[in-house]
This record gives sequence, structure tokens and C-alpha cells, in this order.
Amino acid sequence: MEEIKNLKPLDNVGARELADAVAEILDDKKGRDIKIMAIADKTDIADYFVLCNGTSNTHIRTLADEVEYQVGLRGLKPISFEGRGNNSWILIDYGFVVVHVFSREAREFYNLDKLYRSKRSESEENDA
Repeated sequence: MEEIKNLKPLDNVGARELADAVAEILDDKKGRDIKIMAIADKTDIADYFVLCNGTSNTHIRTLADEVEYQVGLRGLKPISFEGRGNNSWILIDYGFVVVHVFSREAREFYNLDKLYRSKRSESEENDA
């Protein structure tokens, strides 16, 4: 518990710093295929998406609950938390950062990685 007390509060940080903190929390809980996507040039929804896969319904729920818990300990509560009963896609909205925790199948189906990829990523793929 002492380690948590020494963490920087997140209630007044920039969007990228919050996204990085969320990605670290997901990584600590063994989230898979974690990606931070800058989407401000694509939509007004948020500045960043943090995408992650869980390995099972229980893991997906645990990842999302841990993000909510750890970020809450650091002073920031979500605007909304959607999909608690679903367990194939849970969304946590922090305003400038939206966290998506998916099953592998749901992530492939909704394909937010492709839908919101950056122009730079598209040009890199075209060069390959």
C-alpha cells in the first residue's frame, strides 16, 4: 500500500500522461496487445484511446476494475463505465482518455485499431 501512496495524482495531468498510466496498470495485470492511440485528429470523443485484450471474461473484468481502482486511488473517477455485465468489451471513459478492454474476438470484430489508426500508420503500411 505504501507504493500506491507515492504515485503521482492523476486528476490534473495531461491526456497522454493519463493514457501512459492506464497502459502501465494494464501491463502490470498482464493485459495483452496494449496500444495507446492518439485520436484527437479523428474525433471529438477523446484525445487518446487505450486498447487492451484480456484472456478470459474474468481477466477482462479484472483489468477494467483494476484501472478504475488504481486511477481512483490517484484522484480521478471515470465519467462512465460501460459493459460490466458484458465481459467482451468494457469501456472506461475519463473524458480525454477512453479505455477499451476487449476479448480478442471483440477487438477483432470492432477493429478500432484500424478505424482510428493515424495517418502516419496508414502511410507506413502503404510503404511496406
